[in-house]
Amino acid sequence: MFNWLYARHTGGTFILRVEDTDAARNTTEATEALLGGLRWLGLDWDEGPTTGDPAGPSKGHHGPYFQSQRGDIYRSRVQELKEKGLAYEADGAVKFKMDRQPIVIPDLIVGDVTRELTDREQADPDFVIIRSDGQPVFHFVNVVDDLEMKITHVIRGEDHLTNTAKHIALFRAFGVEPPKYAHIPLILNPNGTKMSKRDIGASLQTYLDEGCVPEAVVNYLCLLGWSPKENREKLPIEEIIQLFDLPQILRHNARFDIGKLNWLDGEYLREMGDDRFRDLGTAALRRAGYEVDKYPAEYVVAALATCKGKVKRLCELGPYAGFYFTNEIKIDPVLAAKEFTEENKARLQKLRDDLAQLEPFNAAGIEQTLKGIAKELEVKVGVLVHPTRLACTGSASGPSLYHLMEVLGKKTVLKRIDAAQV
Repeated sequence: MFNWLYARHTGGTFILRVEDTDAARNTTEATEALLGGLRWLGLDWDEGPTTGDPAGPSKGHHGPYFQSQRGDIYRSRVQELKEKGLAYEADGAVKFKMDRQPIVIPDLIVGDVTRELTDREQADPDFVIIRSDGQPVFHFVNVVDDLEMKITHVIRGEDHLTNTAKHIALFRAFGVEPPKYAHIPLILNPNGTKMSKRDIGASLQTYLDEGCVPEAVVNYLCLLGWSPKENREKLPIEEIIQLFDLPQILRHNARFDIGKLNWLDGEYLREMGDDRFRDLGTAALRRAGYEVDKYPAEYVVAALATCKGKVKRLCELGPYAGFYFTNEIKIDPVLAAKEFTEENKARLQKLRDDLAQLEPFNAAGIEQTLKGIAKELEVKVGVLVHPTRLACTGSASGPSLYHLMEVLGKKTVLKRIDAAQV
């Protein structure tokens, strides 16, 4: 995210490459999932693969962008180090002759960091760059790729800071100036532990499955470790690109706050155009198992209109609005016992009889009818509202009662009130 933002802010080139040298873990499906997730977020790349298939097309001048296809480049660079006397064979592997002197890492966020060898490293500071099975290690291939692709800036987690000394030593061995490094704070769980791949919020698939708005996810992720002036939180990506710069990145670790993400998601949903909300909402209801396509388009549009601004995440639409898209609703027996008392059943019956005569059957007329009966019976409006809502939706909360009844239509409303009277 920060690499993309910095490239866009400075007018640079954002390059995406796939580290797929681990054959056991690499699959085309896994790669496509990663690329698809980036596309969903809107993180477009100027150079890189255009499909998840290593044999597929790519765009840019510094390919191939799959490390599994760059073996000849790595072998050539290993040979170069050997010829310089800076790499050697050891137990079937190839090791790099590490500089024994402390290495200063100039960092655009942390400042200058001096990396001294540990006691163990003093005894043997050299490290493997090609394993005994012939596979190159992360440190080596990343440096070679950065070198070959003419990378100028590398922005990555501060857990890589200790590795950067090795990378700088490799660049110097090739006689090339290393790129500028910027090490950013780690993301922590709410309890302060380091976020892992298995923790809530770590998997992009979770956001896709729950129907999060991609703009909200991007907005939130930008705030993890970076803060604009005036403590603002909801910003369009165009403004974030304009404001973003490396000196503003915070030094302390960021804590993942699912509540803030949900709030942002709700704000984006509330301000979203009706057509897009309908499209995303329809897809969310399908994912929840509702056969939305069986209903007329105008009915679906009207139903979703009653939900706009009421849900923080699209995955809430199933429980919130599923009653629109089912013939049979399930009512909690505890709620039924509370609301469908004999006294309330009599009141519901009167409301049902008056609604049967109501024309046109719209929200204004329904509201007037219900409030008129409440006044006639000398009870508060809520005495009628709560059992009516439960009868129509099976829930104690949801969209505006009068509007949802208009959407359901007279026939369905009367049928559900009759069923609740049993």
